[in-house]
Amino acid sequence: MDERLNAYVDKMNKTMKNLTVELGTIRAGRANPHVLDKIMVDYYGAPTPLQGVANITVPEPRILQIQPWEASLIKEITKAINMSDIGINPNSDGKVVRLIFPELTEERRKQLVKEVEKKGEASKVAIRNIRRDGNDAFKKLKKEDISEDQIKDLQDELQKQTDKFIKDIDKEIAAKSKEILTV
Repeated sequence: MDERLNAYVDKMNKTMKNLTVELGTIRAGRANPHVLDKIMVDYYGAPTPLQGVANITVPEPRILQIQPWEASLIKEITKAINMSDIGINPNSDGKVVRLIFPELTEERRKQLVKEVEKKGEASKVAIRNIRRDGNDAFKKLKKEDISEDQIKDLQDELQKQTDKFIKDIDKEIAAKSKEILTV
């Protein structure tokens, strides 16, 4: 593959990885440690990822257990979870923090599917913007003594890559939607 094309395919890959991370933070009725990925805890004045100060386990399908490495962090962890947007109140017994995920209602499941679709659509727009930027850059190559056939080949290959990524996004959205709707 042409190195000029590689730059745009790399950007598309990053967009796809970002979507995967975003979808991982959406809870689907089961306890998933990835819902805590964005939570930062104040650890001696420095914001630290929750995974960096505690061990996170899934003892039951709908319970996350957070075991801090220092008992003094329980209060900070509870505070960080309460300030986050995951919508679950932490329970603490002084040694561990437990998050109990309630069963999702049908209405909430449909809202989550809409949220997943919105994130997918935003990723598709990002992929298309990358394609547009690539095509614009390729058109400017005419000044650099490159034949129109070579430019057309670059644009065609970029379109193929765009189509592949859009299809991958659709698959990922369908899988996440199915996971959310499965009771």
